[in-house]
Amino acid sequence: MGEIKKDISNEKEKEELSYEGSALEDKPRDVVENLQNELNQQKEKYLRLYAEFENYKRMVQKEREELINYANEKLIKDLLPVIDNFELAIKHSVGELNSSWLESMKQGIENTLKEFLRILEKYGVKPIETVGQPFNPEVHHAVSTFDTEDMDDNIIVEELRKGYLYKDKLLREPLVTVSKKSKPSSESATLHPSGAEDEKN
Repeated sequence: MGEIKKDISNEKEKEELSYEGSALEDKPRDVVENLQNELNQQKEKYLRLYAEFENYKRMVQKEREELINYANEKLIKDLLPVIDNFELAIKHSVGELNSSWLESMKQGIENTLKEFLRILEKYGVKPIETVGQPFNPEVHHAVSTFDTEDMDDNIIVEELRKGYLYKDKLLREPLVTVSKKSKPSSESATLHPSGAEDEKN
């Protein structure tokens, strides 16, 4: 009887030791998994912060480049009326030259304007082509239309004020007149050689 009790007692001790051993083995495994999860979370945070920082750097760089590229935009825009005045003076002097003095003054203004435009072009300012070009509402500003049967609709027939590009940016839109194709009359009148209109029966 005593031996049976000893055997039962030994078996219980073995079971308890086995349970405690498995519990000890599970604890390091849980710690490792927790550490791994925390490491993954920290890694994801780092990657997000890194991506945000890279986006911020690109944004700052773009703003800096735009600031450098267009730093003189306001100055150049303020100079455009000077060109307008030169061009008006040349335009209004045509047909009113009564002396060599006026002719030389006109020539001097033309040379000054050419030099001024050359300098502006050097810094990225270029006039926008208009006459004969299709009308583009994103670039041109139409102030009037011209009825014609010789052109398609929306072709620029006259430039009223020049427009300019500053590098790849619209600095000032040109003012233009745009063609409007005349609609043919529903019935064309037949005329005698004398100019009298035929009567239709």
